[in-house]
Amino acid sequence: MASNLPAPEGAEIQEQPTAGAWGEWNPTEDSARPARGKHRVIKQRGGLARSSTVLGVGVIAAVGAGGIATAQDRPQVAISLPSLPDLMPHAPKTTDSLDGSQAHQADGADAAAGARAAAARSGIIPQQADRRADAGELLRSRILQQAESQQDAAAAREQAEAERGAQEAAAKEAKEKQEAARKEAEAAAAATAEKAAQEAEAAREAAEAKAEQERLAELAGSYALPTSAYTLTSHYGDAGSMWSSGHHTGLDFAAPTGTPVKAVGSGKITSAGWSGAYGYRIVLELEDGTEVWYCHLSSMSVTGGSVGTGETIGRVGATGNVTGPHLHLEVRQGGSTIDPLTWLRSKGLSV
Repeated sequence: MASNLPAPEGAEIQEQPTAGAWGEWNPTEDSARPARGKHRVIKQRGGLARSSTVLGVGVIAAVGAGGIATAQDRPQVAISLPSLPDLMPHAPKTTDSLDGSQAHQADGADAAAGARAAAARSGIIPQQADRRADAGELLRSRILQQAESQQDAAAAREQAEAERGAQEAAAKEAKEKQEAARKEAEAAAAATAEKAAQEAEAAREAAEAKAEQERLAELAGSYALPTSAYTLTSHYGDAGSMWSSGHHTGLDFAAPTGTPVKAVGSGKITSAGWSGAYGYRIVLELEDGTEVWYCHLSSMSVTGGSVGTGETIGRVGATGNVTGPHLHLEVRQGGSTIDPLTWLRSKGLSV
């Protein structure tokens, strides 16, 4: 079969016999002039023919010269090119005397030669085919390496993100634990401090109570109740119209008439006698200047001089403004009355 490639420059083109009604025509540069300035035949370069695409352009140019519409009225034109010689020499053919290995090598050489010849017919020399194959493989390898590198980088980023997330979670958990431990320690310290404060307060109160008891016990030896077998009837500050001041200024010990009245503490008698609404009254001034008034007495045993704690100075009566026999005890400090009950208890006396 004839080759479709043009012959190299300098090769003589053999005319082919005419065939059919169209005959056979070998176009040249002069005979295939471009129709309407649109088509031309490309000259050969480098001793090798252009691809079949260029020949197709020449055919289109030839057909276009006459017009496609009138192609049936024109003689047939056949285009053929001589076969090109193999650019690469064939390997020597093997003989029947070659052994199996040599025959296999020969077959491989023939296959390689055939491939080189096919590459030559397509316009690509073997070295170019090898270089293109190597370039394609290199590009493929680079693409695969780049994809693998990108995958490795993405995996590394994901791993770094996971590690950073784990570190942040661990740091947060450690901080929360530390905060919880701190709060627990603060709560324990506060509870311990509060307990210690309560114990200290209880100890202080106990110490104060003990000191007060000791003081009262000591004072109890220095002070005594004004009378015995009594009943408290009116307290300090009670309101009523029976008192000229509008309220009661002392403490009433109701007892039978003649019940002994005693000095609550050591001191001196500063006054003794009748005192109007108070009836018979004795005023005892203690060592600290406190005055104790004994009122409504039926009789007075001591009217002056010094007396000791618990000494009888008079007796219960119902003289003055009274409703029944009782001892009206009044305590004054700085000229003003104070609650006798509170004062007696402050001296360790149980009223």
